[in-house]
Amino acid sequence: MLVIGERINGMFKDVGKAIADKDKAVIQRLAKEQVAAGAGMLDINVGPAAVDAAGAMKWLVETIQEAQDVPLSLDSTKPQVIEAGLKLAKAKAMINSTTADKEKLDVLIPMAKQYGAGLIGLTMDKKGIPRDKNQRSEFAAQIVTACMEGGLNLADLYLDPIILPVNVAQAQATQVLESIREFRLLSGPPPKTVVGLSNVSQGTEKEKKSLINRTFLVMAQACGLEAAILDPLDKELMDGLITAELLLNKHIYCASYLDAYRKK
Repeated sequence: MLVIGERINGMFKDVGKAIADKDKAVIQRLAKEQVAAGAGMLDINVGPAAVDAAGAMKWLVETIQEAQDVPLSLDSTKPQVIEAGLKLAKAKAMINSTTADKEKLDVLIPMAKQYGAGLIGLTMDKKGIPRDKNQRSEFAAQIVTACMEGGLNLADLYLDPIILPVNVAQAQATQVLESIREFRLLSGPPPKTVVGLSNVSQGTEKEKKSLINRTFLVMAQACGLEAAILDPLDKELMDGLITAELLLNKHIYCASYLDAYRKK
């Protein structure tokens, strides 16, 4: 599974302050720690407080690449901010994200092609998040079709069925799990799937967040989930992820399989 580290996000107080102060040490420490914990890609988001969002994105990309040779997921609602990061990215990057709205697809699919980047497609449109798996599949099909017509390799597409907080939309969890299975039937080769994992526990009691996250992650892995934006510094979460991959026969058992997975 592709683990995309979520911690370099201006919504976190320490990261927002580091961006404002241009404190490289904080960002580089978070990058190193997440990669050491098992992240294969780092999601970077300048957050809402950055005055010059494009400039902040450039600074983050350069700062991280000074310390780590790791692919980056560029997270912004503004195409110009994403492109500012793409221009500097040394490894194959990811655009996070588009929706099924034509105006967004028409901008971000050509951008992904131009820079050789992957693309996360949120299965929603400007009206909001779908009610059920059928609507999610409709939006997924629209995104897949647009990518095929735009010449984007479907191997570079990740579909996000959008998990909602369990404390306000409990029934949505099963809809997301069923969507992960159904998205694989949309094309050949099938698009990959990704979730923003921490959304499922948003607003729940602090002591239950990790348990909710790792339980849902393991369930999603069993349904075929291939990537997740999560906190790799949560050791119990990562242990659950690694053990689920073992039980799904994704890697070979040995007594020290947890350490072996992290070192590979």
